[in-house]
Order: sequence, then C-alpha cells, then structure tokens
Amino acid sequence: MQANTKTSATRLELLLFRLNNKQHFGINVLKIKEIISRPALTQIPQSSANIIGVAELRGQTIPVIDLAMAIGRAPISNENNAEQKVIIAEFSRNTQGFLVSGVDRIVVRDWKDVLPPPGGVSGSFITGVIRLEDELVQLVDVEQVMHGVTNTNFSTESLDQELLEQLNDRNILVVDDSAVARNQTCRILDQLGINHVTARDGKEALELIEKLTHDHNKATDCLPIIISDIEMPEMDGYQLTREIRSNPRYEGLYILLHTSLDGQVNAEHAKAAGANETLTKFEADLLTQEIIKGMKHITD
Repeated sequence: MQANTKTSATRLELLLFRLNNKQHFGINVLKIKEIISRPALTQIPQSSANIIGVAELRGQTIPVIDLAMAIGRAPISNENNAEQKVIIAEFSRNTQGFLVSGVDRIVVRDWKDVLPPPGGVSGSFITGVIRLEDELVQLVDVEQVMHGVTNTNFSTESLDQELLEQLNDRNILVVDDSAVARNQTCRILDQLGINHVTARDGKEALELIEKLTHDHNKATDCLPIIISDIEMPEMDGYQLTREIRSNPRYEGLYILLHTSLDGQVNAEHAKAAGANETLTKFEADLLTQEIIKGMKHITD
C-alpha cells in the first residue's frame, strides 16, 4: 500500500490504525512512505526493547518498532499476525518501521480541527486529538517515539563573539507542538549561548510575539528569529508565517520553518507563506548554520 503524500497546506491527512484493541490512533500521511504486511524480522542484539527487529525492504534494512510498547502500552500481541501491518515512515532524514495491530483508513481534517490532548489523555507521546464520530482519535508524536529509542547526540559550531554580543538582550522564539523537538532545538541554542523562549503552536506564538515586542520600536530588537514547526494544532507554521508577514510591526523578523517532513512541496508552501528558509529536522549543524544566516540577515 503506497501512501498518498499530496495534501494542502491547511489540510491534514491521517492514517487511522489500531494497537491491540479497537481504539484508533492517527499518524500524518505525509510522514508515511508505505504500509506493508508484517514481514519476517531479524533480531538485533543489545537494541532498544522497543525495536523488535529489522526488516529487509528492497535492499534497505529498516528497524521496526513496536509502536504500542514505544508509547507505554502492552506489546502488540502475536495473535492475528495476518492483520498486523508495518507503517514505513520517513522523517528527519531517516526511515523507520512501526508495527501496529491493523490499519483502518485515511481521513482528512483541517488543522484547526486538531485539539490539544484533553486531561483524560495522558502521556507525552500524544501530540493532539481529533473527533471522529463518537471517538477521540489520538495523534501519535513519532518524534517523541524516536527520541525514546535512539541517541540524539550532536555537536554544533559556535557563533562568533560579535554576533553573540548582538544577541545579548534578544531571544529566539522556538515554536513546536512536540516537546522533544522543542528541547532538541533549545539544546542547540543553549550550546551556542543564545537566549530563547518557546511556544507550543502558532496561536500561542503570536500572543507571545505581541507581548514580548509590545514596548519595542522594532520587533527584531527583541525577537529577531523565529524557528517554527510546520505541523501544529490550533495554528500551523504556514499560517503563523502569513500572520507575521501581514503585520507591519513585525517587519524584518527572520522565519525558519523547521519540519520533520522532507520534500519540495513543503519548501514551496513555506516560501509562498513568506518564510525565509525551510529546514528538515533534525540536522544540528544545518540548523546552526541557518541561525547564523538569520543573524547576519537582520544585522546587515
């Protein structure tokens, strides 16, 4: 089964799947390369407990993660293997397999229909929910899942002293609904010695931008660079960028849209919205270079 990877900037296609019971979960179709029946798996010694083996797919070795275990649930049962599927996902320049009990169908929703997880839905692996008839479908944060089974060590280069001095009284705004992605970006900024503030979605980011820049003649004197995810509930990165570009008070802000989705389509949408650059997560060195580029852009 090949996934359809075409969708609009404001629409979200979700693959619905199950983990051991009838409850539905969702994952963004744009992250999916294809869906296959459960293949033969080869065990990997000393691997994470959530990685149940690797599969060979057209000459490529792909680690397969028990998605139920990865989000803190009981392992996928060995019963009904014929119904089990592996979702082959491609994001952050990596290909991974996620074992699920079964897949159902694809549904299309507006991003504005994605709600924050309610109080009754626990766990940091759920990034949002949508209502589907009488059911709340939980959207799985695959970046958080991957963070739990892989190492994320990285090294970065330093900004020169002159640029650092210009950032002394200013912040970079990091916008992402994934706590893992926010923390990864903030970790780089910490290593570079750059102050930062965070927001969980575009709506919260706009409110924060207004608050922080209210008493400044130029927004860039306070908040020169915004690093934002594209896929977010409430308000996505494209809409956030358009809102910023429509406000003369925010002229000159450097906007970097940072996404786990590869592809030229995202870059084109980002450019049309008014972003300065688009970068695929998570390449620390490239992100550092873009931060330097953004600083030079606003100080020239």
